[in-house]
Amino acid sequence: MQPTNTRNDLWMDLALVAFLVVLCVVARLLPHAPGFLPVAASGLFAARVLRIPALAIVVPVLAMILSDAFLPGEDWRIQAVGFAAIAIPAIAGIATRRWNSVLPTIATVIGSSTLFFLLSNGAVWAFSGMYPLDLQGLTQCYVLALPFLEKTMMGDLFWTGALFGGFWLVQHGPSLLRRAH
Repeated sequence: MQPTNTRNDLWMDLALVAFLVVLCVVARLLPHAPGFLPVAASGLFAARVLRIPALAIVVPVLAMILSDAFLPGEDWRIQAVGFAAIAIPAIAGIATRRWNSVLPTIATVIGSSTLFFLLSNGAVWAFSGMYPLDLQGLTQCYVLALPFLEKTMMGDLFWTGALFGGFWLVQHGPSLLRRAH
């Protein structure tokens, strides 16, 4: 009987990965506020709920690869740093699985958003040719990107709340409805 459960667990994990990847791709392709996307939150969520946590890294990276196929291209170096940076919430989620209450989750989201901001904008500074490659150019790059940090952080917090809240409702909703009647 155990192999069946393991096989079912794998299929459930793969179904969740597919759902999250589709959610992220659709969200990136539809009109949205810059940075207000479920990609980072999906990686963190997957890391916390999948029975095979390593699959969580696939969620944001595959979502970015698939959606980038339909979006204008960037310098490959900026894109590579972006792919690595968007995997951080999944890696952080794996590392913090045992601390799955609200405050550690919020701290993980904020830390991941901040690291994404620093890495992705550092790559823009280094590889885009938009800024002088000195301290003044780096400062200018980060200052001009601050509005994106706010939107990214708000999006990451919103989508994390939506995913974890929705998961909680799926798990506890039926028993709450039974108690209400």
